[in-house]
Amino acid sequence: MSFLDILNLALRNLRQAKLRATLTTMGVIVGVAVIVTMVSFGLGLQQNMLARFKALDLFNEIQVFGRGLSNLAGLDRNSRSGRDEGERRNGRQRPDKNPTRILDDAGVAEIAKIPGVAYVEPNVSFGAYVRTNGKLLSQTIGGANIPNAASRFHQFTAGKMISAPNANEAVVSERFTRDFGFNKPADAVGKTLELLSPQDETKGDESKAEEDTPNFFGIPLDDAGLDESKSAGLETRTFHIVGVLNTEIKEGAGQGGLRGLLPGAGIYVPLQTAHAWTVQHRGPMGQVALALARQGGNLGEGQTEGYDSAVVRVTDPVELTEVRKRITELGFGSFSIVDELDQIRTVFLIIDSVLGLLGGISLLVASFGIANTMIMSILERTREIGIMKAIGAEDREIKLIFFVEAAVIGIFGGVIGVLMAWGIDALANRLAYRFILKPQGASFVDFFSLPPYLLLGAILFALLVSILAALYPAARAARIDPVRALRHD
Repeated sequence: MSFLDILNLALRNLRQAKLRATLTTMGVIVGVAVIVTMVSFGLGLQQNMLARFKALDLFNEIQVFGRGLSNLAGLDRNSRSGRDEGERRNGRQRPDKNPTRILDDAGVAEIAKIPGVAYVEPNVSFGAYVRTNGKLLSQTIGGANIPNAASRFHQFTAGKMISAPNANEAVVSERFTRDFGFNKPADAVGKTLELLSPQDETKGDESKAEEDTPNFFGIPLDDAGLDESKSAGLETRTFHIVGVLNTEIKEGAGQGGLRGLLPGAGIYVPLQTAHAWTVQHRGPMGQVALALARQGGNLGEGQTEGYDSAVVRVTDPVELTEVRKRITELGFGSFSIVDELDQIRTVFLIIDSVLGLLGGISLLVASFGIANTMIMSILERTREIGIMKAIGAEDREIKLIFFVEAAVIGIFGGVIGVLMAWGIDALANRLAYRFILKPQGASFVDFFSLPPYLLLGAILFALLVSILAALYPAARAARIDPVRALRHD
C-alpha cells in the first residue's frame, strides 16, 4: 500500500469512531495548552526582566571601583558583614577583583581614553539636611557631570538640566517636590534650596578677625545683617532649582525607577561642588580613616582619596568585555550586570523546566488515552486486520496504519492546543492589565512569550508522544494471526 492509501485508511478509521477520537484528541489539546501556557509564562518573566534591564540602561554601563578610604586606612578586609551591608544600602556592588589604584581624577581621565568608552561619571553622594519651601528634611545629594549624557537626565517633568559645571544650580526628583510640599513639579523650578552643615572649625580665626573689625562701642560699622545659620553654628549653601527629573516614567518595560548604575538621589548638584562638599564636611569616621591612611603612608600629604566608584558607559554593549579588561589592566575593579546574566539564565532555565515538566504530566496522561483508543480500535477491527494480512499486507504496513492514526491525533491536538494556549495567554494578559496594572497606573505588560520555536516544539512533542503511545497497539496489531482474525466475530 502507498502512504496515501494508508493515510486515507487511518482517517476513515478515525471518522468511524468520532466521539472516541474527539475525546482522545481533547486530552492532547489540554496537555499541549498547559505546557505552552506554563512555559510561555516562564519565558515571559525572563523576557520582561531582560527588557526592564535594557530599558533601565544597565547593559551599557560598568561600575568601576578604586581603593577606597577605608582600604587605604587599613580596614580589616575579613570583617565584611557591616561593610557589605553599607555597600548594598548605597547601591554599590562588589567588584570582580580588588583594585590596586586610587580612583582619582587622573584615573578617571585614563579610563575615559579607553576605546569604546562614551563617558565616565564619578559617583559622589552624601546626606544633608535641606531647607526649602518652609520645610526641613534630610535628603541624599548626588553629583552630576555637566554636561551629562546619562539617560536619567534626558527626561524632565519641568525645567531643564544644570547650565554649567560651576553654577549654583540643582535638579531634583519628583519625589522631592512632593516631600517638600510643592503642589506640582513646575512650582519647584525657580525656587531656592539650602544645604545645611556644621560651621567649619578651621575658620576659627574668623572670630579674631571680627574682633579687629572697626566698631563703635562694640557694634560693627559694616553690619550687613545677622546670618541666623551662622549664629547657630551652621553654614548654608544655596542652590537654585532649575529642573525636576521625570523619575516615574511608566511606559514600556522600564516602568519607573532610575536609569543606569549610578545610585539615585533626591537632589543633583554639579559634580565638583558635591565633591568639594564631601571633602570639606567629612564626618568623624571619615576624618579618622583619612588620618590613618596618611599615617600608614598610603595617602600622601596633599593627595586626595579620590572617588569610591564611577560609572563607565560604553558606546556599544559589544565593547563591554574589552573595556572591562582594559579597566582591570589599569588597576581598578569593576562590576557589570552582565556578570549576573548567566546565573539569571540558569535560574530561568530551571523554572522553565519545572513548568514544562508539570505541563508534560497532563500530556503523559493524554498518551494513555491514545494507547487505550488504539487498543480498542484493534479489538473492533481484528477481522479487518486479518483480511488485510490475508491479501498480502505486511506487518510494517499494519503498524504504519496505527502510527498514522496516532500521528493525526497528535498533530490535530498539538495545533489546536497551541491556539488554545495563545487564547489563554491573551485573556490572562487582558485580565491582569484590567484588574492589576491599570488600577496602579501602569501600562500594558505582556506576561507571556510565545516564540515560534515553542509553538513548533509543542506540536512536535505532541506528535512524538502520540507515536510513542501507539507503539504497543501497533505491535499488537502486527502480531495478529490472520487465520484466527478471520474467525473473529
